[in-house]
Amino acid sequence: MQAARRVTDKAVRIVFFTAAALAVLILIGIFGMLLVNGIRMFAEVSVSEFFFSNKWNPSAYGKSTYGILSLIVSTFLVTIGAMIIAIPLGVGTAAYLSEVADSRLRKFLKPTIELLAAIPSVAVGFIGIVLVGPFLARVFNLDNGLTALNGAILLAIMSLPTIITVAEDAIRSVPNSFKEGSYALGSNKWTTLVRVVLPASMSGIIAAIVLGMGRAIGETMTVLMATGNATEMPDSFFDPVRTMTATIAIELGEVPYGTTHYYSLFAVGAVLFLISLGVNLIAENLAARFRYKA
Repeated sequence: MQAARRVTDKAVRIVFFTAAALAVLILIGIFGMLLVNGIRMFAEVSVSEFFFSNKWNPSAYGKSTYGILSLIVSTFLVTIGAMIIAIPLGVGTAAYLSEVADSRLRKFLKPTIELLAAIPSVAVGFIGIVLVGPFLARVFNLDNGLTALNGAILLAIMSLPTIITVAEDAIRSVPNSFKEGSYALGSNKWTTLVRVVLPASMSGIIAAIVLGMGRAIGETMTVLMATGNATEMPDSFFDPVRTMTATIAIELGEVPYGTTHYYSLFAVGAVLFLISLGVNLIAENLAARFRYKA
């Protein structure tokens, strides 16, 4: 019996190790493919032009330009705008579901919120075109509502289910002894939530925020439809923008194979990969610090 159990345990460990190693290898392979193809672009384009120029016009007649600075700024603009909206709403809703709402209301609200994640991004983009965009144009007296603000609002909506679900699970995992100790010292429910529960679950909340941010950074169809697709450097949230993901989606299907333009899109993908990796590493470091404090 013990020998069979040891064999089973060893087999399970091998299976899980193989799955983890395969995931890492696939990730390395994707980045390697992007890097190998992207580097070929620099035979025709200088590194300084690619990273520090804000002129992206690879199909221009005469002199093509491959500067991605405006694309990077646009990507961060809509992502930061989305997080400004989604983080307080998401964490606040998660805290309400976990600590305030009764069981019947929670059973209704949580599946409803999770159902939002099933809405196709093209449907969200369509809502941005026909509803949110015209509303923003009327309120802020704009020529049209296809702006970075429109994209930020839509990305916030798309990020909310992820943030709420993961943050709510993190808050509910805080031991009851933490809250009971706070109540024993005379704290009320609000003080206990703000001073005890949220700090104790901060590592999980950060993970929720990172997952929501990853959804915003990597989203393609919604920002392609609702942000105006202007490659100029934006000055504010009221300007039309084009993100890195939208640029790849728009141009990769029609670009001639093996051209500088073709390889430049792989370089954009490699930069986007590194940005996502950097955000996740920073967030993991912050989450580890909060886990240590807790």
